[in-house]
Amino acid sequence: MSVLEIKPADQCRYDMIALGEIMLRLDPGDGRVRTARNFDVWEGGGEYNVARGLRRCFGLKTSVVTAFADNEVGRLVEDFIMQGGVDVDYIQWRDYDGIGRSVRNGLNFTERGFGIRGAKGVPDRGNTAASQIKQGDIDWEKIFGEDGVRWFHTGGIYAALSDSTPEVVIEAVQVAKKHGSIVSYDLNYRPSLWDSIGGQAKAQEVNREIAKYVDVMIGNEEDFTACLGFEVDGVDENISNIEIDA
Repeated sequence: MSVLEIKPADQCRYDMIALGEIMLRLDPGDGRVRTARNFDVWEGGGEYNVARGLRRCFGLKTSVVTAFADNEVGRLVEDFIMQGGVDVDYIQWRDYDGIGRSVRNGLNFTERGFGIRGAKGVPDRGNTAASQIKQGDIDWEKIFGEDGVRWFHTGGIYAALSDSTPEVVIEAVQVAKKHGSIVSYDLNYRPSLWDSIGGQAKAQEVNREIAKYVDVMIGNEEDFTACLGFEVDGVDENISNIEIDA
């Protein structure tokens, strides 16, 4: 069994940094989105949630790499991030044109699950600032080489956001490994995100390249089959039944 060699804390500014999109989450409480008149709001993002959890639960020094349109919604999400204790130094701000034609911030309407009915999310995240980050926009050498990071986390949701985000993820993990940071990656396969940029074939192409630099890969059977092309013995195409006694 291999052992992860994590850099000493006194040599790094951060214990952990996450790369991903952070959306404003709107919760209708016990009701449905389609009939709601009030929403509770907070921030959320698959990759960012790890940074926030490590900060709030374990007191670790964390930060996030992302981007927002510079308007009141973006500043609201930034305020939520700061309330969670996550550093905001690496957030990039994009000029807002007044209506969101060129760039905007993501919204995620999320209903709670009850009984056999699962939770239901309605993301509104097209053309967001985070999805428009391109290779070369982030100074990864400063982050990993000068500031120092013990652990870097990102995932398949961010990699699937646009044509440019796979290149951003690959660039980030390459520099992270170069400077000795542990890299974790949550496959988190979402067909709806990959469909418009090449589907499952593109997902496998991107994730196989990213996997070369990953120390800790997170996912279930569906994630590994869809994202990496692995085959799981004894299951059908939809993984509708898994033999747990095997």
